Amino acid sequence: MAPPLTADEFLAALRGEGLVVVEVGNWRAHHRNHKGPWGPVHGVMIHHTVTKGSAATVDICRRGYASLPGPLCHGVITKDGRVHLVGYGRANHAGSGDDDVLRAVIGEQALPVDDEANTDGNRHFYGFECENLGDGKDPWPGAQLEAIEKVGAAVCRAHGWNERSVIGHLEWQPGKIDPRGFTMGEMRARIAKRLARKPGVVAGAGTYTVRKGDTLWAIARSHGTTVPLLVDLNGLRDPNNIAVGQTLRLPAGEAPAAAKTPAAGTITYTVRKGDTLWSIAAHKLGNGSRYAEIKSLNKLTSDVVTVGQKLKLPKK
Repeated sequence: MAPPLTADEFLAALRGEGLVVVEVGNWRAHHRNHKGPWGPVHGVMIHHTVTKGSAATVDICRRGYASLPGPLCHGVITKDGRVHLVGYGRANHAGSGDDDVLRAVIGEQALPVDDEANTDGNRHFYGFECENLGDGKDPWPGAQLEAIEKVGAAVCRAHGWNERSVIGHLEWQPGKIDPRGFTMGEMRARIAKRLARKPGVVAGAGTYTVRKGDTLWAIARSHGTTVPLLVDLNGLRDPNNIAVGQTLRLPAGEAPAAAKTPAAGTITYTVRKGDTLWSIAAHKLGNGSRYAEIKSLNKLTSDVVTVGQKLKLPKK
């Protein structure tokens, strides 16, 4: 009997494995616990989304649909290898599956063929949706596959499980095909190798020293990255509080080149009913994870916005 990790333990496990984690809104309190129990947990389930575009994918997984309310998972693994946390607790991701499969997962044994749908999977599995069309043609970038491997290893390591505690949706519920484009056997082999060594850390490809007049938003733009990535990579508590002379790590793949001049100017947006910082960033900037840029630019101290409020938005 394994109680779920606390949200803090879950987040620490992912970051401890070297993952770049984006916290989306109030993910810790976004769940379906009022519809049924959450736990005991026995494994990790991997899915593909049948969607295109990171911002839209994260938004759908967070909100869900009229017929299937969100969250649709706990984390969304986008093609760039980032893990976006959209909920914690019971989530609409696994559905009903085979009790024989669950027993095999608990016993960390070889999986039987899933030929029944008689057991509540939302109660017993952590769920991760992966951005992919699921057509067998949409590629799986190396960064994304590595993130799936790290996610599986992180949760298994935290619970003391082995790689057989990580399964695909297609191994749980009859008729499902996800994830399509790699095999879960191959992924479990990768997870087993990772579990055999100490967890890794994210190493930046370079560093940047903060200069007078710099903002985190300007640094992110000049190096082709985002505020959330810099915040996560450097463990910053407040993106508005950086000091001259402070050394910042840059995400892997970013060159520590001299700062470029960021795109000049901003636009003004008036908050409407139903808006959140995430939805504004998704619709106006093309990526919901850029909500932190809006927050930083407007010197907001919380994620709450009100109807009629004027916000400065960076130009795309």
